[in-house]
Amino acid sequence: MSGSAPGRPGRFAGRVVLVTGAARGQGRRHAVRFAAEGADVVAVDVCAPVAEVDYPLATTEDLAETAGLVEEAGRRVVTAAVDVRDAAGLAAAVAGAVDRLGRLDVAVANAGVCSVQRWDEVTPALWDAVVGVNLTGTWNTCTAALPHLVASGGGSLVLVSSTAGLKGQPFFTPYVASKHGVVGIMRSLANELASRLVRVNAVHPTGVDTPMLVGMAGLTGHIEDSPDVGSIFLNSLPVELVTADDVSDAVLFLASDEARMITGHSLTVDAGASAR
Repeated sequence: MSGSAPGRPGRFAGRVVLVTGAARGQGRRHAVRFAAEGADVVAVDVCAPVAEVDYPLATTEDLAETAGLVEEAGRRVVTAAVDVRDAAGLAAAVAGAVDRLGRLDVAVANAGVCSVQRWDEVTPALWDAVVGVNLTGTWNTCTAALPHLVASGGGSLVLVSSTAGLKGQPFFTPYVASKHGVVGIMRSLANELASRLVRVNAVHPTGVDTPMLVGMAGLTGHIEDSPDVGSIFLNSLPVELVTADDVSDAVLFLASDEARMITGHSLTVDAGASAR
């Protein structure tokens, strides 16, 4: 796996991990990497188009492929095709998976969508879709997972934000707003749940080489029309994109016992983009 740390076989042995947006891209890598280190996996994805999102999303076949990869690693997997905006449906899916797998120790709120447009092209429906999936969906993931994490005696919530959750990137306003909101959820819950031994942290990737890049195809044209903002999107290290494995390295670290004293933290995996 290019760009990935070797990890420790069995680092998550006996644990159960929930990953949303698990059918492909970052979510698939997180699920497979957890399985490779001993975890059973609850893999959730919408597996359907989302209105106002103009690029193809994952399919049921994609989710089945993720499940097969987890099983190839010798671990159990429970899948659910559910929209993270559906709080009741997500909670029911997680509860059913916990009934089958016995517990929940880690939840990774990874599901997300993006869109690129100028501020005056953002419709109310588009705003609701992007903020609904990225922010409300993250909150719904937390509320679906937390009763089970507490019942297990503590655990880890890892929320996938973005460099856009730390700086104002133009032409992504709904996305930027939603990813900043994820940081607010993380910081608040980290304080509220510390006494219950639930750690809450966020990961902030720069551009990642995944299918979501299709949704950012219009960015180049906007930057060409507004060259004064182009530098905002540059990484400091001489790379254009990071890999899904780079992000998984950070997610697994924050979920592991190695990070047992880390909570309320924003960990960048952005090749220095947020430092510019």
